[in-house]
Amino acid sequence: MLGAIIGDIVGSRFEWNNIKTKEFDFLTSSCEPTDDSVMTLAVAKAILEADTDIDKLSSLAVKYMREIGRKYPNCGYGGMFSRWMFSDSMEAYNSYGNGAAMRVSACGFAAKMR
Repeated sequence: MLGAIIGDIVGSRFEWNNIKTKEFDFLTSSCEPTDDSVMTLAVAKAILEADTDIDKLSSLAVKYMREIGRKYPNCGYGGMFSRWMFSDSMEAYNSYGNGAAMRVSACGFAAKMR
């Protein structure tokens, strides 16, 4: 999980300005956390709080995605997700993104804590 967040921050400056070299400064003032870092932390918090009560996990994930995400509104969320995050709707938001795959590292973090 920490590696995913560090990679997200280090790579943030290349998201719309790709490079094809491994020769670059690791961290610069242009690096910043993105929506993937923020949501990874939200998923981790939900998993850790749910503990062994898997029935709580979905509602806790929604709670913390909104609670934590709203504190960082300009991290690059997709339009559909952003509208969902600031709404009161619990319905699916028909995202076309890869956000779930980007945030799965929290599962490994939680498993290691057990």
